[in-house]
Amino acid sequence: MFESLTEKLNTIFKTITGRGRLTETNVRDALKEVRLALLEADVNYKVVKNLVEDIRRRAVGREVLESLTPGQQLIKIVNEELSRLMGGVRYGLELSGRTPHSLMLVGLQGSGKTTTAAKLARLLLKQGRHPYLIPADIYRPAAVDQLIKLGHQIEVPVYPADTTKQPEEICLDALSKASRELADVLIIDTAGRLHVDKELMAELVEIKAKINPVEILLVADAMTGQDAVNVAKRFDESLDITGVILTKMEGDARGGAALSIKAVTDKPIKFIGVGEKIDALEPFYPDRMASQILGMGDVLSLIEKVQTDFDEKEAKKLEKKLRKKQFDLEDFQLQLKQIKKIGSLDQILGMMPGVGELKKLKQFKPDGRELVKVEAIINSMTRNERRNYKIINGSRRRRIAKGSGCKVQDVNRILKNFTQTKKIMERFSRTGLPNMGSLFG
Repeated sequence: MFESLTEKLNTIFKTITGRGRLTETNVRDALKEVRLALLEADVNYKVVKNLVEDIRRRAVGREVLESLTPGQQLIKIVNEELSRLMGGVRYGLELSGRTPHSLMLVGLQGSGKTTTAAKLARLLLKQGRHPYLIPADIYRPAAVDQLIKLGHQIEVPVYPADTTKQPEEICLDALSKASRELADVLIIDTAGRLHVDKELMAELVEIKAKINPVEILLVADAMTGQDAVNVAKRFDESLDITGVILTKMEGDARGGAALSIKAVTDKPIKFIGVGEKIDALEPFYPDRMASQILGMGDVLSLIEKVQTDFDEKEAKKLEKKLRKKQFDLEDFQLQLKQIKKIGSLDQILGMMPGVGELKKLKQFKPDGRELVKVEAIINSMTRNERRNYKIINGSRRRRIAKGSGCKVQDVNRILKNFTQTKKIMERFSRTGLPNMGSLFG
């Protein structure tokens, strides 16, 4: 995400970070380029104007111009102002007080409300909550069935809505049944339209009046840029939304919606959708996002994802095997699966500082399909071959290649990578396991 904006900002700042001294003219010229980059990223023009002026006001003072590293000081100011623009701090859900709490998801058709409802339920479930999904979209064909299917997938109950009733009646009935389901959070999936209209708003206002939700969250498509910001304004005017969930962030190379919504509506982004998978919903941290935009990575989020998705028991089991030099291809395959849990290679690398520069190199092309190929090759091996790779001779390699749909050269390369990884991990096991990045070797 933000790839286009990040690349432009990195180019701008590269010209000034090498200077031992900056003048007001240097700063002004750089900020003209920043202004243009933000406008091209579809950031609201008023937001851009105010942001650039705030940066300029701070940048022409002693803090930057008299610094020993003026370029770095300017980038620090831009980082802080971008973070402030997006809210400054993490805004969580308001889930204190008497239960059950009602969360009302609103938005246009196609923004991803139904999938986001399930993603949010899964996130709350992992936090020890007991969510209950409420299908209140009685107009879109199969909307109820879709939510039931998603609820079954994540093992969260879904209210069996009677679609002959009005949406507000469905919500009231579900609210009365929530206690029997031992639910403490109700997630209401409301209807959408192709555009904002009076009929839609009247329905949502009625649901709000009947249910009195603690949160009204607008689900908006980040890739629509300023259209998403305008939609947020319209919904906020009618419903007084409490926050925003931006979907499809992984495909948003510009970032206009993320950088504009808080400034325009004064309502925070609370979550972002970063993929189609059911676990691809993340809390939104303005400071971390600002660092990613400036190509500084997001190491904190990466660490949190590793801590959340890696199995501690499996890690201890692996450490024992490494100490005994028993690491085999079955263990290698398990570690690849653990990596895939964290996210795509692009997402993982995007959280690492400095990778933006590497991506410009032609030979640096992270491809998630490579992991699929590795798994296919290992799956084509017999159990004995996975446990003792040294028996894999020429004929076995040809059989494995044929079974996995790959070339013999691919099998040779995977085995070579495995042996190198095995040596590295066994060497490090004396002082503790290395980070999982070694498995990309």
